[in-house]
Amino acid sequence: MATNKLTDRQIKSANFENYGKRIKLSDGAGMYLDIQPSGKYWRMKYRFGGKEKTLALGVYPDVSLKLARQRRTEAREQIADAVDPNEAKKQEKAALQEKADTFKAVAEDWLKLKKDELADSTLEVARKRLETWTYPKLGHIPIAEIKPIMVLEALRAIENQGKYETAHRLRQRIGEIFRFAVAEGRAEIDPTATLKGLLKTVPTQHRSAITTQNELGKLLRAIEAYGGHASTRAALRLAPMLFLRPGELRNAEWKEIDLESGSWIIPGRRMKGTQKAKRAGQVPDHIVPLSIQAVAILKELHTITGHQELAFESVKRGRPLSENTINVALKSMGYDGTTMVGHGFRATASTILHEQGWQPEIIELQLAHKQRNQVAAAYNRSARLEDRKRMMQEWSDYLERIRESD
Repeated sequence: MATNKLTDRQIKSANFENYGKRIKLSDGAGMYLDIQPSGKYWRMKYRFGGKEKTLALGVYPDVSLKLARQRRTEAREQIADAVDPNEAKKQEKAALQEKADTFKAVAEDWLKLKKDELADSTLEVARKRLETWTYPKLGHIPIAEIKPIMVLEALRAIENQGKYETAHRLRQRIGEIFRFAVAEGRAEIDPTATLKGLLKTVPTQHRSAITTQNELGKLLRAIEAYGGHASTRAALRLAPMLFLRPGELRNAEWKEIDLESGSWIIPGRRMKGTQKAKRAGQVPDHIVPLSIQAVAILKELHTITGHQELAFESVKRGRPLSENTINVALKSMGYDGTTMVGHGFRATASTILHEQGWQPEIIELQLAHKQRNQVAAAYNRSARLEDRKRMMQEWSDYLERIRESD
């Protein structure tokens, strides 16, 4: 083995083919370049505890001559302090691995995995719950070291605030994350499996909705008298007529709406469903027949926001109404979350339309509830459309009648 110090030019030009065999070029103080058919490797020979050992310093050219010498110096300093460089390296690697496998790190990997499977809104709720309730208590702990009692204590803290449904849903998410970790070899068990039945029962709750004619008439009169922002007022007036999901309504684009034919086609990408299903075209477009009354409201709104892409543009230009706008407006009229919420208009329409004798199939189609048969769902965009048009017009006529009757 040569003893002269190496140069960058010498290292660059030295190849296995030049020598025809494995060769070691010394740089002194135990360090050498090990040239093999597979590449050039920095090594360092040293003695520790009476034994000769070899320390890997990196692979050239990723590790330059300068960096290799720096690592050699650090290793010699460790030896002088009675620290075995190889053992120190193992401990550092273990620490990094432990950090990479904390609950938060694994949960973030799980969230990335689910990006194509869960709707954006669902994924955002999952992330927010993890950041609010789980990361502060479990995020820094290696996932393999988390015990059932640790998860239970984190969930109990949520229960103690009366958020029983949140605790149950978070237990499910934590379980999914642990099962992902087990499959990845980053944990041995799912500790949430032993927690079944230990959380308080979630009280049965339905989204607040008015389902009586008298109370609905009062609400419609309050909406008619509402004097807020034009987009909010229009959305409030249309919400009972169209009974769409709030996100489907507030994110409407004018290009989806044909005021002449009285039809609004909401693209499948904006309907409820996973991102994966939407990209695969498994979520069909949804046709919303517009009654005479609905068209009149939209024509009025068009004079205000028609030059923009969004129909229900908020006070922030280029942004739709926020998801809480309708609920805040209802609250300002005296309807808090215990009496009526924006999503409740769907339950209101469904309940009363069933009572009026409309066929469940027609109602469900207009509510755009997911069908069991996804193949059939892909072709149901126009299913029972004439019946749905008649139902939507008669429903608007009914709302108009009870609003005007005092």
